Amino acid sequence: MRTVVFASSNAGKLRELQALLGEGWLVKSAQDFPEIPEVDEDADTFEGNAAKKARTFAKATGLWALADDSGLVVDALGGRPGVYSARYAPTEPERIEKLLAELKDVPPAKRTARFVCVLCLASPSGEERFTRGTCEGVIGLTRKGTHGFGYDPVFELPNGKTMSELTRDEKSALSHRGHAVRAMLPQLIAAGA
Repeated sequence: MRTVVFASSNAGKLRELQALLGEGWLVKSAQDFPEIPEVDEDADTFEGNAAKKARTFAKATGLWALADDSGLVVDALGGRPGVYSARYAPTEPERIEKLLAELKDVPPAKRTARFVCVLCLASPSGEERFTRGTCEGVIGLTRKGTHGFGYDPVFELPNGKTMSELTRDEKSALSHRGHAVRAMLPQLIAAGA
């Protein structure tokens, strides 16, 4: 069984990572290491935040650590919320409400957006490896679907479905995190994680 520490306590991200890695992987999370303080995500790039979290967990645990920083980049908002996606408003429903309010006068064709996920794999000795995945879409006018988390209910794919209307397997095949994890998998294996 291969073991990797995922430097996150986000249950949705943890479920997605475990599903993407599949059998034969033991994914430990921030919840398994409560003594490690929460990492302040104050970098101005996805890469900077992911690296900061991965480095912290790799040093503290002595294991290879994987960290993700991801977010929603909306063209009509100049790239916002971007690295501040999780801090755009206090709760998931409030984040979606704020996003829809900011886009209320933007026509559907101009509501282009993408999910971005950057993964950083860090060793206890300081080695770092990065992958990046994206998923293109538009911000819908209303929430649709009951699956997923975050901005999934308003992120519409080219097929017209939101991320929240997809099954777990469908989402894994198309999502930004799915692309980033599949790109990272050979590096995880090579690292002996």
